[in-house]
Amino acid sequence: MKKSHLLLLPTLAVLGLATTECRTSQPTAATTAPAAPAPPVAAKTYPYETAPNDPLSARVYHLANGLTVYLSDYKNAPRIQTYLAVRAGSKNDPATATGLAHYLEHMVFKGTSRLGTKDWSKEKPELDKIEALYEVYRGERNDPAARKRTYHQIDSISGVAARYAVPNEYDKLMGSIGSKGSNAHTSNEETVYQEDIPSNQLEKWAAVQSERLKEMVPRLFHTELEAVYEEKNRGLDNDFSKEFETLNAALYPTHPYGTQTTIGTIEHLQNPSIVEIKKYFGQYYVPNNVALCLSGDLDYDQTIRLIDRYFGELPSKPVPVFTSPVEQPIAAPLVKEVVGPQSENVMLGYRLPGKATRDAVRLRMLDKILTNGQAGLIDLDLNQQQKVLQAASFTDLNDDYSTHVIYGTPRQGQSLEAVKGLLLAELDKVKQGQFPDWLIPAIVNNEKLQRTKAYESNEARAGALYEAFIERVSWADYVKQQDDFGTLTKAEIVKFANDNYGPGYATVFKRTGKDVSTVKVVKPAITPVPANRDAASAFYTQVSKLPSTELQPVFVDYKKDIQTAEIKPGLPLYYTKNTENGLFSLFYAIDLGTNNDPLLDVATDYLQYLGTGQYSAAQLQQEFYKLGCSFAVSSGPDRVLISLSGLDDNLEPALKLFEQLLNSPRPDAGALKSQVAGILKQRQDSKLNKGVILNQAMLNYAKYGPRNPFTNILSEKKLNALKPEQLTALLQKLPTYQHRVLYYGPRPVEATVAVLRTEHQTPAKLLPDPAAKDFAEQPLKEKKVYWVDYNMVQAEILFLTKGDLYDKAMVPTVSLYNEYFGGGMGSIVFQDLRESKALAYSAASRYANADKLGRSNYIVSYIGTQSDKLPEAMSGMEALFTDMPLADANLEIAKQSIRNSIATDRITHEGILLSYERARRLGLDYDLRRDVYDQTQKMSFADLKQFQSTKVKGQNQVILVIGSKDRLNFKELAKYGSVQQLTLPEIFGY
Repeated sequence: MKKSHLLLLPTLAVLGLATTECRTSQPTAATTAPAAPAPPVAAKTYPYETAPNDPLSARVYHLANGLTVYLSDYKNAPRIQTYLAVRAGSKNDPATATGLAHYLEHMVFKGTSRLGTKDWSKEKPELDKIEALYEVYRGERNDPAARKRTYHQIDSISGVAARYAVPNEYDKLMGSIGSKGSNAHTSNEETVYQEDIPSNQLEKWAAVQSERLKEMVPRLFHTELEAVYEEKNRGLDNDFSKEFETLNAALYPTHPYGTQTTIGTIEHLQNPSIVEIKKYFGQYYVPNNVALCLSGDLDYDQTIRLIDRYFGELPSKPVPVFTSPVEQPIAAPLVKEVVGPQSENVMLGYRLPGKATRDAVRLRMLDKILTNGQAGLIDLDLNQQQKVLQAASFTDLNDDYSTHVIYGTPRQGQSLEAVKGLLLAELDKVKQGQFPDWLIPAIVNNEKLQRTKAYESNEARAGALYEAFIERVSWADYVKQQDDFGTLTKAEIVKFANDNYGPGYATVFKRTGKDVSTVKVVKPAITPVPANRDAASAFYTQVSKLPSTELQPVFVDYKKDIQTAEIKPGLPLYYTKNTENGLFSLFYAIDLGTNNDPLLDVATDYLQYLGTGQYSAAQLQQEFYKLGCSFAVSSGPDRVLISLSGLDDNLEPALKLFEQLLNSPRPDAGALKSQVAGILKQRQDSKLNKGVILNQAMLNYAKYGPRNPFTNILSEKKLNALKPEQLTALLQKLPTYQHRVLYYGPRPVEATVAVLRTEHQTPAKLLPDPAAKDFAEQPLKEKKVYWVDYNMVQAEILFLTKGDLYDKAMVPTVSLYNEYFGGGMGSIVFQDLRESKALAYSAASRYANADKLGRSNYIVSYIGTQSDKLPEAMSGMEALFTDMPLADANLEIAKQSIRNSIATDRITHEGILLSYERARRLGLDYDLRRDVYDQTQKMSFADLKQFQSTKVKGQNQVILVIGSKDRLNFKELAKYGSVQQLTLPEIFGY
């Protein structure tokens, strides 16, 4: 259908300020008295709804065309998080075209008849031909020869159509205004588009988003379809995804939650219908089925006027009503199995009512009784007592039904059936009321605290707004759900558990092995399409010229934004005040780590299993939970970070408990024995995880050789010989080293110092930190290709080049290079390898600055692709390193993006203190973003070309490849250097 287009209006008019309208009138007789002046036109008013006790102070508007608009003003930074939420997802896919909603989500980024095209009049006829040919193609399923001929036509005509397209124009436009996090997602009942924009760019955002809602143009269709194939392949390589799909299929044999998946079947992906996609867009992408959810630095009245101006004329239409199939009760436990290369686990699933019900509130509580990260039954009975390697639960809340998932991974020699029995036993405790009376009130309080912390983020605030819309409840009722959570009683939860957690559940056993049923998506022949990097649509130019106020950056001034004080001689406090809420974050930062002593890693983990004084380990966790506080101790290669956070009113008792634990941990031989067994099992499981293999084991091996930070661990023999007192002594020694205390919270600095002087137990004189120990970096002078065999559909590749030692003077140039070359969806790498050549779902390249003075920078580039595309993918990436394309438009966009982003980014909350910690590691005493902001705007392409030619082009690379031995092309790999297979014992060190 033909869509109308709104005119772009000057800013004043859009904001609803003085506008006039000219009218033609009939002449009057000379004797007629002058007409009285017309009364002034009243400014349009916008009624809105609010909710009592709303922490977001949100306003909800409903435009005349049915569009719902949620606004929340939060001036933490001059930015606005936006979500455009469509109330339709994969459950609305036709059963004969699964994956449609998700693929449509991809298409919405391709533009319209005005956005993303150089010449619509010439492009449209070619797109119409492609649309018709895909219908022919779908009908030729049983005729491979005919399908091949038709696909060749599609590919050929797509090349013609692409001459008129401007790929990634949407991404370029969002990048130019300084938007971050440009993305979208599709799930069962929602398709949501997100942008985090500078507040002065709101009109440009509105102009572009309203344009996207008017029509969907299936531009660059077959190359984007290839990206979705790659996304499907990634799912086939993910055991958890396969396991969760199997669980849903068992629980929902008739509902789309189980009968179809968001990504779709291979059969449907290989037989797409543009006709069906357009139909879906026309049915569901209408204003009365859409919400705009904005949280950030906004003016309510001006924002709703602007939104009405741009979105108010979109025509509404009836939306198809989804009739939910009714699932029959599950009479007896269902059992399924999934096989894959990753470690084993068991997953249980229960089917429960939809999320807008009281039962959904009860489900949330029951889930927290089982696992809340500190004091849940599974947390304490299974994880802390180390009866399993790991166990947890989570909820998947949807409109028609909700799913409660409980899962666990076994210890060495433990059967999955045994893990299942332990999980069911914890559920039985809930059914019998065997949990303390204080737990529910504590969960309620901790949920409030976590929500308060989350609402320091506009992403979480706007996310809550769109959740209410998708859930089809009023904002007042959504807010009330949080209050309802506090009304739940123990008796109510016990009854709910007994009513709903009987034999009607599904079990999926995920076993380690080769999945012979996995079928990869077949690689089609695709002719690369032109990138047209310097082209721009008239719409792009028009939107770019819309006026916007200039915002100035605010850089952290460490001397002003951080107060310093002395707790004791030689023990500094770095303080930033929290003026927003009653939460605190406290850190002890110590400059030593596992490079100095690999035992630190074991010791800091051991702490969670220990008690102290009058409390057992479980009781201690419960006490912290009652106080609304939590602690963590983490050890990195060169730093230990000890943290305590929570409700500042309870800082004193929480700190007292925490200091008792640090200074007087009670050795526990049984806990250590179980911990060591768990470490050994985790090490074996890590060898089954392709992410760990590539991004940790192989990458460290390439940088440092066999002895590296990743392999710097205690041997099995040393682990088994450990005594509890060795670990507790090491923990007790940590606060005796020189360290820094960081505090972010509401109490004054003097009061903070007083508490720490009383409670923070340290010797009169702190020990000097041990000398830093770093592993020697390899020179990487030889061209090498390391590969590891792994049963997977895709191949994943890392290109690694060693750069110079860290130099702050390089950072501005590096920032511009990264933004231009490989930083995001508008970058050269993404445009070339995904958009133009359809070689990957994900492709990126980054010149990564070191995180500490004296260390090397590295160029790290990644591409994940089907194994049979590996030759083209590797040569494509190499070609970009050798000859970086010149695109003036992209360079200007990169500069604008950096300028707008830095001008509107604000480092706040405890981020100020952690920013200082990062700066001091690099020898800096100021916010380095100042240099990036000032210098990148003066740079030209010559500066980037100089950087490319001296720092990137022709540099020796080590290439890391993980893939299936029977699918990799070793002849092709040999073109890039000597090929060497790495074994898992070599790269893991055990």
